[in-house]
Amino acid sequence: MPTIETPKIKEIEKVIYSPLVIHQTSEHVTIHRIIGNERFTKIDFIAYADPIYYKGGWVQIESDTFIRPCGSNDKLTLVDAFNIPYAPEKHHHNSTTAFLCYTLYFPALPKGTIAIDIIENETTGGNWFNFYGVAIEKALSQRIVANN
Repeated sequence: MPTIETPKIKEIEKVIYSPLVIHQTSEHVTIHRIIGNERFTKIDFIAYADPIYYKGGWVQIESDTFIRPCGSNDKLTLVDAFNIPYAPEKHHHNSTTAFLCYTLYFPALPKGTIAIDIIENETTGGNWFNFYGVAIEKALSQRIVANN
């Protein structure tokens, strides 16, 4: 008797738009969206030109950028970057009103993670972008907003 292959259920993705962030070190980079599933965590960013620099300055990403669940020491290191160069290469803005949309890919988050930190570099003396307490659960975002 022939076997019938059962159709596979589409992988469930969690999508969070404009997540709440407790603290960030750069006012010129925002998180547009976080998409997570069993295989990866995808984070879309927008880097805006800084008007204090001629033509808006430049952006790049450190190859050892990582995410970590809040309250954990586990580091999930950057797997791939799309539309942003790895340091020391740079993307130079062409005006003070320019922006760059880019995406970073990381391994999947552990189940039960409700907030993460996104860390480019935590050493002092640099102009790194770091985000702390990024809510990836809608219920957490609602609780934080209600308490402020």
